[in-house]
Amino acid sequence: MSIFTGAGVAIVTPMKPDGEVNYEKLDELLEYQIANKTDAIIICGTTGESSTLTHGEHLKTIKFAVDRVNKRIPVIAGTGSNCTSTAIMMSKEAASYGADGLLIVTPYYNKATQGGLIAHYTAIAESVKGTPIIMYNVPSRTGCNIAPETTAHLVKNVDNIVGLKAASGDLSQIAKTMYLCDGNLELYSGNDDQVLPILSLGGVGVISVLSNIAPEETHDMVAKFLAGDLKGAAQIQLRAIPLVAALFSEVNPIPVKAALNMMGLGAGALRLPMTEMTPAGKEKLAKAMKDFGIALK
Repeated sequence: MSIFTGAGVAIVTPMKPDGEVNYEKLDELLEYQIANKTDAIIICGTTGESSTLTHGEHLKTIKFAVDRVNKRIPVIAGTGSNCTSTAIMMSKEAASYGADGLLIVTPYYNKATQGGLIAHYTAIAESVKGTPIIMYNVPSRTGCNIAPETTAHLVKNVDNIVGLKAASGDLSQIAKTMYLCDGNLELYSGNDDQVLPILSLGGVGVISVLSNIAPEETHDMVAKFLAGDLKGAAQIQLRAIPLVAALFSEVNPIPVKAALNMMGLGAGALRLPMTEMTPAGKEKLAKAMKDFGIALK
């Protein structure tokens, strides 16, 4: 039940100056990504400011992306919540729109035991049996870590739990997870500075912030690695390191929205508690973008 291989963009949600979702700009960003070789769209994830969207906005944005992309590439909808019943509601709605997969972050703030994670993910998966699920492990944001044994249990016992977006930064944990899953897991890097290390452990792609501003290069990095051109892939990964550092120099998605605006792509404003990037941060980001070869307007 593979969802995608390659570079999927964790796309921003563009907004108007008053904070409303700007669907006209979202349409343009979707077309920009497809035209520049992105392999999948991940809508309403962390980078999409899902935590400050109302449920209505969240679902409308997912449906908009699914309809506009229209099966040209897969669309994976972020439908996680720290409330299992809310995650089930969102997941069922996204599945009904025709989303190709779901990205489900671990419960945040209230956290969960490993047994709680198994129950949480199993309940969501059973509510959308025909739709594949990628679990999202990002303990730096959620305060909740999916243990390798928990991932292995879920992918071996729940048919439509197929993948993991690994953003723990812990390559030893990721290696152990792949060992325990015994080939049953579709692994995606959740960190743009660890794409190649995770691919080398059996990963199939990345869910990327970098792809918002460098979609072709991110696609090429993964494609080259999977085609056996390790040197070419490593050249792109290493060349991107300063840019990735700049994109995470302030809390995501503050820098990537600033970068898109510098490119003239109209990502617009952020919703509080996110604020605009500092002038010093923008200066460093602009330099990193120019050094990478990205044109500013």
